[in-house]
Amino acid sequence: MEWMILPLKKYFQFSGRSRRKEYWMWVLFVVIAYVVLSILDSALGLGGRSSFSPSSGANPYGAGASVGGYVSGGVLASIFALATLIPGIAVSVRRLHDTDRSGWWLLAPVLPYLLGAIMLFAGAMGGGGFLAILGGIAMFVGFVTAIVLLVWYCMNGTKGPNRFGEDPKEDSVETLADTFA
Repeated sequence: MEWMILPLKKYFQFSGRSRRKEYWMWVLFVVIAYVVLSILDSALGLGGRSSFSPSSGANPYGAGASVGGYVSGGVLASIFALATLIPGIAVSVRRLHDTDRSGWWLLAPVLPYLLGAIMLFAGAMGGGGFLAILGGIAMFVGFVTAIVLLVWYCMNGTKGPNRFGEDPKEDSVETLADTFA
């Protein structure tokens, strides 16, 4: 459990390195909490919606009630998403540092997605099919760069110290003891 909340303890820490365990436990924590809060939002009528909602048309009693469904956050899930945005970015940057890459790589998919969205919108508003095709290509490039980031997040970090700090695997016991002391 402590690995799941470690990025909250390092809220604004963009320097240093984070192990795969810290990163993926954080991702697991955020996904589970967001789904639970979204379902709670839906149950309390706070704007959330899930496949368990009777108005969604899904059978809430069937075994496959959530198959093909979705979870959309309301007030609680949105507040949680905003509260975990900075630590999520920070742990992602530290994870890239562990693989000896700059945290600026985190922005690599953003530009293609933005350009793609603008071109797709312009193409749909009468700018022509060529803009829509370029927008689709830009979106694909953004998708590929996001996959590259995912692969980097899954890779083992560099052994020993690198330009971003000491190996977090070598001193993980001391780091946890210091963090939770």
